[in-house]
Order: sequence, then structure tokens, then C-alpha cells
Amino acid sequence: MKMNFPHNFSMSLLASLLASACTVGPDYIKPDTTNPATFKEAEGWKIAEPGDSAIPQKWWEVFNDPELNQLEEQVEINNQNLRAVEARFRQSQALVASSRSAYLPLLGINANKTRNQPSGNSTNSINGARIRNTNTLSLNLSWEADIWGRIQRTVESSAAGAEASISDIAAARLSAQAELAQNYFSLRIADSQKKLLDETVLSYQKSMTLTQNRYQAGVVGKSDVVQAETLLKSTQVQAADLAMQRTQFEHAIALLIGKAPAELAIKPTTLNVAIPDIPLSLPSQLLERRPDIAAAERRVASANAQIGVAKAAYFPTLTLSAVAGFQSNNLSDLFNWPSRIWSLGSALALTAFDGGKRHALSDQAVAVYDENVANYRQTVLTGFKEVEDSLIALRVLQEEQKLQAQALEAARASQNYTTNQYKAGIVNYLDVINVYNIALNNERTLINLQGNQMLNSVLLIKALGGGWSVKENVKPLAN
Repeated sequence: MKMNFPHNFSMSLLASLLASACTVGPDYIKPDTTNPATFKEAEGWKIAEPGDSAIPQKWWEVFNDPELNQLEEQVEINNQNLRAVEARFRQSQALVASSRSAYLPLLGINANKTRNQPSGNSTNSINGARIRNTNTLSLNLSWEADIWGRIQRTVESSAAGAEASISDIAAARLSAQAELAQNYFSLRIADSQKKLLDETVLSYQKSMTLTQNRYQAGVVGKSDVVQAETLLKSTQVQAADLAMQRTQFEHAIALLIGKAPAELAIKPTTLNVAIPDIPLSLPSQLLERRPDIAAAERRVASANAQIGVAKAAYFPTLTLSAVAGFQSNNLSDLFNWPSRIWSLGSALALTAFDGGKRHALSDQAVAVYDENVANYRQTVLTGFKEVEDSLIALRVLQEEQKLQAQALEAARASQNYTTNQYKAGIVNYLDVINVYNIALNNERTLINLQGNQMLNSVLLIKALGGGWSVKENVKPLAN
């Protein structure tokens, strides 16, 4: 339904409507979440105080590994997933600019030339039908008054979406950095395991040579030689399998820094990194430390603004228009003063019946908001869970490492004692194989426990939000 009104009525109507303009829809209130006072598994950890140093932005530097530092610096430059997220952020920025453009009037230029012949029976025709030429050049101006705040809510929604995209970039960056650190430490664990197995192979080769000599001397039977060879070959197979795993970790690191696997070669070295001291923030501070939580909260704000956009559809829209230009039958007279034309107008439009479409869209907007609130709260709970998981893992791993070191010491003593017994002919070679396997497995377990501590340290830093802060990185876009 569209109604046209005289100019004076339009201006008075505009003045009264703008004076009483309001923004429909709910104003945004940040959803509440359940925040525990402390972390359940924080036993033995000191909570960082305001004067303490927080996790640095380049958080991987706490591990003091120059090669890891060099690899991490390449993530933001070359990681393709991160580039894709950054491109989505630029899309959201463009959407904000597009939404804000609705505040301004539309200005168009119209130039046309028509040639027509009116009906000879028309009451407007003079001297019968005659062909007419019409030349027009005009400027067209139209502007929608944002009386009910539809445009404002649209801008709010787009701006909140752009802020969520900023947090998405931070979340994707942190995820890629943490994944690289985990792959790097897994590679170093494989290096340490491979070094151990290589040394064990050399030891087993000497043991097999000793057994062969004893067999040739008639001291032991052929079965001892076969068992010694079996032990050696199985250990060589384990070493080959570790070499394959290490190569796969290297390939994964290459992917994260945007290189082909053939372009990256990391020199083998053993895992020799100390567990860093990680500042533990309070649970309430986690909401400002995790970019995924910040992104989820901004999406709630965006969905809330969309409710206002849907509610505004119930109210009429007021559009003001103006046209100014020239019109003439002869092109040579087009820019003469008598050829000028102008018009001012207004249009008030209201949908009287739409079969329930606006009501359905409003319900949809509310449901989308409720979904985003639930997602936000779930993200917060997931953040608490991940911190708790990492805290308990690190504490238990530390205890396990101490016990495992004692177990390894006992296994080595048993290995030496049994080997001497075998040389003295007191025990058979099966006993030797058994204690050798026990010692090797205990040493491999100790390496794994040390490596798992490093991996869980990375997970804890990631769970705490890395070196990111919503106050430092998310700056509201001006409306």
C-alpha cells in the first residue's frame, strides 16, 4: 500500500515522526554465564595477580626453543586457513560499510530520450496524432528516514558480526599456533624415541654378537641366537616406524606454515625443553582471554540486533524523494532555463497483510538469538572444561614422571643383574630378553610422559586464550 501526500503535509509529517523516532527491538544485554570462583583442579598452581606477568602474546617463547620460535613466526604469514578467516573478516567489514550506507540518501542521474506518437483520438492530442520527441536530464534523490531504527539495528548487527570476525581471526591463529607447537613437540618426542631405539639397536647388535660367539663356543644353544636376532629385528622395526611418524609430523608442520613438505626439513634433536611456568588466570578472566568466547558473545549481540530489524518491519517506512533537471522536445533547448523541471515528494508505505510473514521472521530472529545464547554459554563451559582437563593432566603427569623415573632405574638395575647372570650361565636368554624389553619400555614410557607434559602445557596455554585479550584486540566499530 503506497500513499502520496502534498509537499507541506510531507514535511510536517517528517518533522513529527523524526521527533518521536524510536529504535524498536530489545537493547543488547550480555547473557549471564555460570562462572566458578576458582578452578577445581588448580591445586598447586598460583593464580596470577594484577602485578604478575600474563601469558605473552608470543606465548611459544616461554618454551625457549629457537627453532619453534622461528616456525611459529611463519604461521601468521603463510597459513592458508588463517588467510581464509582474514578474508571473511574483510567481508564483514564490507558488510558494515554497506549497512551504514543506508543512512545516506541515494543520488542518481537519469538521462533519456523518447520518441512517441500519441493516439489521434486522445483528448490531449492537438491537430491529430503527431510524433513527439522528449529529452530529459535529471538528478534523482531519495532517502529513507530511519524512524524505527531498522537501519541502526542492521548496522549494529553487522558491526557485532565484524567484531566476531576479529575474534575468529585470533581463534584461528591461536589454534594454528597451538597445533604447530604440538606437532613440533611430537616430532621431538619421536626424535628422542628414535635416538633411544638406535642406541638400543647397537646394544642388541653387540648382544647378538656375544650370543653368536657363545654358541660357536658351544656354551649356548642355537635358540639363544635366534632369540637375540628376533629381539634385534623387532627393535629395528620400531625404529623404522618412528622414523615414519616423525616424517608425518614434519609434513604437518609444513602445512601449517604454508609450505610443501618438500620445502621443509627439520634437523633431528632430542626433546630438551623445560616445562614453563604458566600464569593461571581466574575463571572469570577466561571470558576475556579466549577469542572463541569473545566471538560467540559478539554473535549473540548481532542476533539481538536482528530482532530489532525484524520488529521494524511491522511499522511504515517513510521515503523522501526529489527530482531536478531539464526536459525539452528539442535537444538544443534542453539546458534553457524554461526547460527546467523539479519535484518533491514523500511516500509512506505499510504492508497491511503478508500472510504472517513478518511474524514468522520475527520468531525466526528470536530463535536465532536463543541459539546463539546457548552456543555462547556452551563455549564458556567448554573453556572451563579444557582448562580443568589440562590442569589435572599436568599434575598427574608430573606425579607419573617421578614414579616412572624410579621404575626405569629399577629396570636398568634388573637388566644389568640379569645380563651378568646370563654370562655366568645361571639364567637362560629368555630372561635376558624379558628384562631388556622391560627396561626399553620403561624408558620409552618416561620419554612419552615428558613429551605429554609439553603437549598439555600447550593445551593449557590454548585453553587460557594464549597471549590474546578481548580488551586489546576487539575494538568496537563506531556507528
